Amino acid sequence: MRTLCASTLIGEFFVIGFAGLVAMKDPDLSQAEVWTVCGIAMALSLLLCGMLTRRGAVQLGWALQIALIASGFVVPTMFFLGVVFAALWWCAVHYGRKADRIRAEWTAAQEDAAPAA
Repeated sequence: MRTLCASTLIGEFFVIGFAGLVAMKDPDLSQAEVWTVCGIAMALSLLLCGMLTRRGAVQLGWALQIALIASGFVVPTMFFLGVVFAALWWCAVHYGRKADRIRAEWTAAQEDAAPAA
C-alpha cells in the first residue's frame, strides 16, 4: 500500500505546485497567501509519504484529498483534478491493502512449504 499511496502523494505535490502558479494570476490573492497555502499542502503531501505506515496517515490523506477538491474554488480546474486524485487515493489504499494481504498470505505459504532444517 505504501508504494501506491506515496506515488499518489508525489503526484499531488507537483499538481499543488502547478495550481499555485495558476492561482497567482488571481488579483485578489497575494503571493504570500498562495505560497503559504500551497507550501503547507505540498509539505503535508511529502510528510504523508513517510508516515503512511503510521496510524491516521490514511485519514490525513483523505483530508488532503478534500482540501484538493476544495481548492477548485480558487482554481476551477482543481475540482476535476481533486476528484481524479481522490479516486487515485482510493485505488491506492484499496488495492494496496489487497496486495499487502496477498503478499502476506504468499509469504506465509512459502514459509509453511519450506522444509524444516
